[in-house]
Amino acid sequence: MNKSSPTFTHLRTQAEAQAARLPTLLAQAEQLAGTILLGEHGRRRAGMGDDFWQYRPVQPGDSARMVDWRRSAKSDAQFVREREWQVAQSVMLWIDSAASMRFSSANDLPHKAERAKVLGLAIGILLLRSGERVGLTGTTLPPRRGTEQIERLTMALLQDNDTDYGVPEARAMLPHARAVFLSDFLGDIEGVRVALEKAADRGVRGVLMQVLDPAEETFPFQGRTVFQSIAGSLNHETRKASELKDRYLARLADRKDELTKLCKAAGWQYHCHVTDRSAQQAMLWLYRALDGGR
Repeated sequence: MNKSSPTFTHLRTQAEAQAARLPTLLAQAEQLAGTILLGEHGRRRAGMGDDFWQYRPVQPGDSARMVDWRRSAKSDAQFVREREWQVAQSVMLWIDSAASMRFSSANDLPHKAERAKVLGLAIGILLLRSGERVGLTGTTLPPRRGTEQIERLTMALLQDNDTDYGVPEARAMLPHARAVFLSDFLGDIEGVRVALEKAADRGVRGVLMQVLDPAEETFPFQGRTVFQSIAGSLNHETRKASELKDRYLARLADRKDELTKLCKAAGWQYHCHVTDRSAQQAMLWLYRALDGGR
């Protein structure tokens, strides 16, 4: 490609803009992750894995093939060499990058996307540092271990799309893994239903966090108001916005109730986080809820 061509210049500008956002997102996530103590719970456990975990004395029901004879020869007792449960240590993330997530009702509030990405990356950092595999749902970034995966996650989360509302990506979820979905979940509920059903079929357990702006939570609008989706495909004008408040809040309550029921049916946990509230509290809930889904 000609380096002086408009196409090359446009691509370079986009790449530089993305690179400029990288340190900010990573720094915010690192700071948030640092507020959670890694020692709060132990995630390493025995199972069908490849990595050594511990030796333990032979128990009733253990076969002779399970005995580690080299270790047992060093004492009068017999020992079994236990390994980590690799599959259960894989966590899949889906962080909504659709246009609706780029909404903020005030200059001093983060966009929903910013909060969701910081929370998602922070939980990824914590899990990776505790030895787990973390990746994205779908096929773009499979679960891996190591600090290099943090940079891969960061770069992937910087990508946005221009669809109005996101649909959870349910492809390539590993059986019996865990998952985290972060979105406003204000679009078509059917996509959420399908994703959770697929997850349940694969034995995947996880948490679904709905991220909302305070204006979406309280509907403070009055008088003449124009409501327009971020992508611009939806538009509604009213002269008396206050008359819509009760119906809107009822529909929002119905959506939260439906999400709660879908999560319960799939063995997941649901939580709503509003961006004017503490990111640290949301992170702590997310971390503990994910731990409960092991």
